[in-house]
Amino acid sequence: MAENEKIASHGEGQLEVKELDQVVVRFSGDSGDGMQLAGNIFSTVSATVGNGISTFPDYPADIRAPQGSLTGVSGFQVHIGAGKVYTPGDLCDVLVAMNAAALKTQYRYAKPQATIIIDTDAFGPKDLEKAQFKTADYLGEMGIDPDRVVTCPMTQMVKDCLKDTGMDNKAMLKCRNMFALGLVCWLFNRDLELVNNFLREKFAKKPAIAESNIMVVRAGYDYGANTHASVPATYRIESKQKEPGRYMDITGNKATSYGLIAAAEKAGLRLYLGSYPITPATDILHELSKHKSCGVITVQCEDEISGAASAIGASFAGALAATSTSGPGICLKSEAMNLAVIDELPLVVIDVQRGGPSTGLPTKSEQTDLLQALYGRNGESPMPVIAALSPTDCFYAAYDAARIALEHLTPVVLLTDAFVANGSGAFKLPTSMDELPEIHPHYVTPEMKGHYTPYFRDEETKVRYWAIPGQEGYTHILGGLEKDGRTGAISTDPENHDEMCRLRAEKVARIPVPDLEVEGDKDRADLLIVGFGSTYGHLYSAMQELRREGHRVALAQFRYINPLPKNTARVLRKYKNVVVAEQNLGQLAAYLRSNVDEFTPYQFNQVKGQPFVVSELVAAFRNILEPRRTRIASVDLSFGD
Repeated sequence: MAENEKIASHGEGQLEVKELDQVVVRFSGDSGDGMQLAGNIFSTVSATVGNGISTFPDYPADIRAPQGSLTGVSGFQVHIGAGKVYTPGDLCDVLVAMNAAALKTQYRYAKPQATIIIDTDAFGPKDLEKAQFKTADYLGEMGIDPDRVVTCPMTQMVKDCLKDTGMDNKAMLKCRNMFALGLVCWLFNRDLELVNNFLREKFAKKPAIAESNIMVVRAGYDYGANTHASVPATYRIESKQKEPGRYMDITGNKATSYGLIAAAEKAGLRLYLGSYPITPATDILHELSKHKSCGVITVQCEDEISGAASAIGASFAGALAATSTSGPGICLKSEAMNLAVIDELPLVVIDVQRGGPSTGLPTKSEQTDLLQALYGRNGESPMPVIAALSPTDCFYAAYDAARIALEHLTPVVLLTDAFVANGSGAFKLPTSMDELPEIHPHYVTPEMKGHYTPYFRDEETKVRYWAIPGQEGYTHILGGLEKDGRTGAISTDPENHDEMCRLRAEKVARIPVPDLEVEGDKDRADLLIVGFGSTYGHLYSAMQELRREGHRVALAQFRYINPLPKNTARVLRKYKNVVVAEQNLGQLAAYLRSNVDEFTPYQFNQVKGQPFVVSELVAAFRNILEPRRTRIASVDLSFGD
């Protein structure tokens, strides 16, 4: 915990209240223990009071692993700060372990001085055996100081709290997560009324369940207040930079959904999503299906191919069309995506990346679909690619992807990943739609009526004009066969095909995107860190740590990948040392080398299914900054386990 010197006054018998700058809390337990919900409530309450937050849900791929097993542990980590925070934190200050398996697997994510909260009722002989402890002294076996452990018989206390509610034993046990939440809320002086409001809203159709959970949260809070839970103090994190406005704790998938809705509203179009359930992208389909009142149409299709194909049909009919998936689904959608390329129809393809190849690591995060997004189709098939930087940036990235698709009549790939899609941040809602950029779909003009052909183009942008079926005087045919650029008729003429391929590529290359921004010591850096998409927070934090050590370091994070910003080569060639850090084996580095002459960066590559660890980044980048006898280009700085 980062602590400042402020200590609140307190009365006799009360613990002192210390003010912190930031803290990291990790909730862990069985997949069925509700750790994601407890962590989500705690992060929402923190965002509501103006704290900066960054979260990392870490859950297994098993539908339901055996209770108490090591493979079935689910975790939720939240980093809370008085100001803006950029990562969920490397290690936690407080670890909640609801059973023996959670302690065994999650303790490695705790700082040496971390406070550990456990449910002693879940540490019986059978629990210890399932968690592969060798003795009953599980704390000693793991080298944990008992003075740092808050032991509480949560299971029994929950049963005692709910004994008069008429709930059965199974239903009572589902409330254990709320006891742990209440205890953590006491530890950090959170207002329980905010928790109560969340629960009443979540269980609006089951008020009895809501009130039972509220009772248990209060019981956990009171347990801490009455026993002081063997801790020396409680803590408070006061917001230092409160910008006026309405805030919400938002996940990346929800932000992506809202960005698409906002873009459709701004463009005056219906939003259509054709999708097939796949982890970790399914929540986009779930969220958009709730918004029929906003004119949103969602279809859960029979497979990935029909999800993309139906979206192309909706686009042809004049809707803002999108399809959402993860890496395996992009493989299946590639033929349909090619159809959108040759037909030059607007389409947003959302790829929530996960660990691969094949089924790989379905619930873990990687950046390994970059080259697939850029090149993974047959023929010359250019497509804009955008990568969201954070959970909250997913809103603006989705909005921008839709804007580019509609204004330039092209499919656009939006890359997020499991880390930003499931993670959350404090999102300041726009006060009005006027804050968002205008969207002007590239429609046909009245002057074209009667002599319109589908591939007649704007001379400057090379974008064709969009005619909606049913408009009198704009009859046309699109399809997967190459067309004559002047008449729209099927053509196998070699010169025409060459021209059409070049025009489609030129259209994408001419899309205006903002310049690549450089942060930190941009005018005098000894090292430029380069990344793309969701690693922004970790790379930014590493840069700031190195700057605090006295090093001169800068950061350039790519959000627009195709087309590249026009100043890309100038920026990358400006610095003596450049390191490209990415969660794959070097896809961005290879792409940049192919587009920037004489560019030979260092590389930092990890494919672990987990977010970067800032301390590892700092150590690796520090090695580059130290003098070397020989300058070796393109060194792999990857860390092993």
